[in-house]
Amino acid sequence: MTRITAIFITFLFIFLQSAAQDSKANKILEELKEKTRSYLTIQAEFTYSVTNPQQDLNESFNGVLYIKGDSYRLSLAGQLVICDGETSWTYIEDAQEVQINSVEEEDESLTPSKIFNSVFDDYTSQFTGEYNQDGRILQKIELTPVENKSFSKIILEIDKFKLEIVQLAVSDISGNRYSYKITRFNTGMPIGDDKFTFNINAFPDAEIIDMR
Repeated sequence: MTRITAIFITFLFIFLQSAAQDSKANKILEELKEKTRSYLTIQAEFTYSVTNPQQDLNESFNGVLYIKGDSYRLSLAGQLVICDGETSWTYIEDAQEVQINSVEEEDESLTPSKIFNSVFDDYTSQFTGEYNQDGRILQKIELTPVENKSFSKIILEIDKFKLEIVQLAVSDISGNRYSYKITRFNTGMPIGDDKFTFNINAFPDAEIIDMR
């Protein structure tokens, strides 16, 4: 799985219970996590951006994510990831290849489904305030890893009344900043199981790399 997709799957919709003593941040995150666990299905449209002033890097892509139970479908930056809960398929357009992997329960990598049903205690959280943006009250929470990680900071901006993430920004130790701005968020809509079935015949020219 390429870096863009891995970062998205790891951090988009991260609902963390922090190890810090900031009770306000913990309360918000716990309520956010419990609410999202109640959703039967999720469809999210978002804008993904990566910037690095030192490298003159500034790129943006639009993406779409569907989640239903342990299954998900992610389309982002020329990549399509489909997972039925047991197997994941990653189609990389530029490379014309499909990577197939098994989903292992003991695997430490995070998927959207795992994120909605997990508790993370290796970050400290801090509520840094709230502000009005386009008629919405947004609450900002800053997350810092307890131990050394490749990511130095995560900032969540959450709609106070809807309890939905509006934007998530991740800074890494290399000076890159990745942001995900949610432009549309729907829950409970009917999503057929075929959305999470990978049709290998639709990519006849792609190289199949079976890593199971």
